[in-house]
Amino acid sequence: TAETIGWARIAGQTATGYAASVIGCDAEAGIERELPPSETPDGRPGVSLLFFGFSRDALQKAVVNRVAQCVLTCATTACFNGLAGDPGKTIRVGGTLRYFGDGRQISKLLDGKRYWRMPTMDGEFLCEDVFGTVKGVGGGNFLILGETQAQTLAAAEAAVTAIRQLPGVILPFPGGIVRSGSKVGSKYKGLKASTNDAYCPTLRGAVASALPEGVNAVYELVFDGLDLATVERATWEGMLAATRCPGVKQITAGNYGGKPR
Repeated sequence: TAETIGWARIAGQTATGYAASVIGCDAEAGIERELPPSETPDGRPGVSLLFFGFSRDALQKAVVNRVAQCVLTCATTACFNGLAGDPGKTIRVGGTLRYFGDGRQISKLLDGKRYWRMPTMDGEFLCEDVFGTVKGVGGGNFLILGETQAQTLAAAEAAVTAIRQLPGVILPFPGGIVRSGSKVGSKYKGLKASTNDAYCPTLRGAVASALPEGVNAVYELVFDGLDLATVERATWEGMLAATRCPGVKQITAGNYGGKPR
């Protein structure tokens, strides 16, 4: 939260930057939605952020680092847990950041929750001690195949708009859209992923292309949700919005070495 929604957005956007894919980032993260003062613990405007990682330990490291560098440093902010997870599966955020107070930090226990108050040059930074975690679903995806780049991008944007209306889901890539779809592995040793050549229009004729006739652009949407039902709903709403746009020839999805259901 922050004194204004503008500063809350700045903190949220900064904290979720460089978090498109856990393949190359410490987490996948995004702004789930904006919160009115009536929905926040301190009665100020805020944003809800979701972070996804391969393990709880990795998630704690990523969240602590991002809150420390991007929320604590942002004017007027405070940081609260918004997820009621298993009490035995929490990550410590405020309890780790409290040392920034250099011995001047103060702990408060309210309604069974511990908060840390750290002095800053504009007042104080308030941060909840522990944050909840749950086992989410990462990597929901689909590909939009279209006639032209402009038409396909417009369809992808419509899909993003539809998915962002749903609670409990984020689209971690820039603008929610992936132009550089990838496949598992590479001809280069040590590279985990490389360009999805079967869907690259410029490689048609040079590789085993998966592109139907008339398709000249492909965009991918990747989204993470708190549970399977959320990801399924996001898939449906996103595809439905995309298919209403002109120029869309086909919608498919990546499997990336998994077993078809």
